[in-house]
Amino acid sequence: MLIAYRARDIAEAHIVSGMLHAQGIEAHVGGHYLQGAMGEIGAAGFSNVHVEDEDYPRARDLIAEYEANRPEEASKPDSGGRVQRYAIGFLVAVAVLLAVLVGAL
Repeated sequence: MLIAYRARDIAEAHIVSGMLHAQGIEAHVGGHYLQGAMGEIGAAGFSNVHVEDEDYPRARDLIAEYEANRPEEASKPDSGGRVQRYAIGFLVAVAVLLAVLVGAL
């Protein structure tokens, strides 16, 4: 068996595997247990879709079509601004706490 696709996560690997099954290509998703060990952190590189050697060229053609039609990453909401506000708030709180502690000495 060959790795036909390296997914971002286990859900995407199953989407691609299902697409290949619908086209008559047997596919196996690997990396279930490896990804679970990572917890909530994205476990890049652990979710792979495997196909038989003789199905590999056709599977890669179908996957290339899937990738060409996949929505852009930019359509996902960006939470970077919210995280940055929390980080700044945390740092300000630490600075105030340190100022109070130093003033108490």
